[in-house]
Amino acid sequence: MPRFRYKVVVDTLAADIRAGKLPPGAQLPTHRELAKQKGIALVTASRIYAELEKMGLVSGETGRGTFVRETSLPQGHGIDQQDVAAGMIDLNFNYPSLPGQADLLRMALRQLALSGDLESLLRYQPHGGRMHERAAVARHLVDRGLVTEPTRVLLVNGAQHGLTVTLMGLFRPGDIIAADSLTYPGFKVLAKTLHLELVALPSSESGPDLGALERLCTSRPVRAIYTMPTLHNPLGWVMQLSERERLVSIARKHDLMIIEDAAYAYLVETAPPPVTQLAPERTVYVSGFSKSVATGLRVGFVAAPSQLIASLERAIRSTTWNTPGILTAIITAWLDDGTVARLEIEKRRDAQARQAMAAETLSDIRYVSHPSSYFLWLPLAEEARADRITMALMQEQISVSTAEPFAISLHVPHAIRLALGSVDMRALESALQQVASVVGFHS
Repeated sequence: MPRFRYKVVVDTLAADIRAGKLPPGAQLPTHRELAKQKGIALVTASRIYAELEKMGLVSGETGRGTFVRETSLPQGHGIDQQDVAAGMIDLNFNYPSLPGQADLLRMALRQLALSGDLESLLRYQPHGGRMHERAAVARHLVDRGLVTEPTRVLLVNGAQHGLTVTLMGLFRPGDIIAADSLTYPGFKVLAKTLHLELVALPSSESGPDLGALERLCTSRPVRAIYTMPTLHNPLGWVMQLSERERLVSIARKHDLMIIEDAAYAYLVETAPPPVTQLAPERTVYVSGFSKSVATGLRVGFVAAPSQLIASLERAIRSTTWNTPGILTAIITAWLDDGTVARLEIEKRRDAQARQAMAAETLSDIRYVSHPSSYFLWLPLAEEARADRITMALMQEQISVSTAEPFAISLHVPHAIRLALGSVDMRALESALQQVASVVGFHS
């Protein structure tokens, strides 16, 4: 059999996939079979499949083989595709909003216009926010079970910016950070951008494998762990107190920094104390008001040990200089008059109603969620493929996310994540019925 050059084989297979000769879901020969067919070395066959995977044309699945991807589905669907086409029901992103919030903003702007301090909002603000605003956030954190000083609180442009300044200010390229094998896509993308190495920790429906973290710390120079102990995204679990205490013990033993992401923590009415409260000397707590108030009000906050504040302020200065004063003034007023607390209660009830609807509509399907969360995780049957189901739902004008944006391990499970907070209840019910139908058909 004549020997094919590596690039010729790659181009031929890629052309066949794009032309539909190899349809989505088709299983390709094993590496060994491909090597035999083409008269090439086994290592070359592996290189060919790696190249096709890098091109987004195939996916290699541990223990199952290599499969042709659904190429009409945007690669990275669930994190890169921010714009939803007109008429599409968005179960991909969460931007929960309640009736009357626009009126709240109108009222806040009127009150701000009448304030005597308006001119100061036109100037640069302190990098970490004005002290009375930081104090308002510190008071707010008491309701989350976290007692901290205003001097240890910094205002940022949303929780994503809080994660950005944390990684920029405290870590260097090549540093190793442990995280759940399924984690928040924004953190995954950020770590890649800053050339940080994420190492996956196995996790269950109740939390990360802390034994795996302990073993990892004995074999590699891990600098930190990124965790969402209160309402994990996407799996929805809440770590028990004993597990939080064990995490703190491991962090102290191996001198790890802890990055605690609490973006969805407000949805859990009763939860153990934040990890930050248990280990304030080594934990950076990151959250914001995008989910609890509105995504357009890009105000977040970071609570950190005193010795890290200067480094974090430098990172704020180098990225945005400061959070816009008008936005922080609105949020501060809403913190002080109880508007934020009221919105959090109402959105918690809204999330619970949506979860109840999902439980009824998806009663024949196994899924993972928290009763107060705005999302659920739907593992698929062994024979089902997430890209094909996602594409089938897109053809029904329903946008969902596959597991790919959330996975940091080599193995990407076949699952979809449904965001429940971005459409009205009637549209949500209709979309969930369609999800149940499509998933059932493909299982």
